[in-house]
Amino acid sequence: MREPFGLILAGGRGTRMGGVSKAGLRLGGESLLERVQARLAPQVDRIAVNANAALRTPHPVIRDSLAGHLGPLAGVLTGLDWAAALGASHIVTVAVDTPFFPCDLVPRLLLAGSGKLAIAETSDGEHGTFGLWPVSLRAPLAAYLEQGGRKVRSFTSAQGAALARFPDTTPPAFFNINTPDDLARAADWL
Repeated sequence: MREPFGLILAGGRGTRMGGVSKAGLRLGGESLLERVQARLAPQVDRIAVNANAALRTPHPVIRDSLAGHLGPLAGVLTGLDWAAALGASHIVTVAVDTPFFPCDLVPRLLLAGSGKLAIAETSDGEHGTFGLWPVSLRAPLAAYLEQGGRKVRSFTSAQGAALARFPDTTPPAFFNINTPDDLARAADWL
C-alpha cells in the first residue's frame, strides 16, 4: 500500500474559543494549522484541509459535503470522497487543534490497522479524530450520518476499528486546544 493521504480536520466552530477558527490560533509564532501541516506532511503522500471557511494554506481546502455542520465524521466523509476521486485507498485524519500529535502517527496506525480502520489510543482513551480510514468506508459512513449518527467512537466500534496504542508523553501527544487556557498551557510546553 502506498502512503495514505492526510486530512486535517479544521471544520469546528471554535465555540469555546469565542467562535474563532482554531486553525489560525498562534502558538510559538506559528498558526496551529501551520504546525499541524508541518508535522503531518512527512508522513503522508499529500494533504487536504477540511474547513468550512476560507483558510490560507498551500493545500486544498475542502468543505463538508453534507450540510448542517455534522461534526468530525462529516469531515472524514468529505476527505474519503476527495481521496477516492484521486485514486487513494486510505486517509489519515488529524485534528487542527492538536499540535503535539506523534511524528510516527501514520506508521503506527498502518501497523495496527493492517490496511483497515485504525484509531489512536493512549491511557486516557481513544482519540477518534486521529485515524487511518480506508476509502471503502465511504458508503457505511454516509449511511451512518444520514441516519443521524454523529459519535466517532460509535461508528469506529461498529466497524471493528483496530487501536494503535501510543505512550503517555509530556506534553500529551493528543492534547486538544479548546480554550484560551489550553492555548496558554500549550505555549508553556513549548
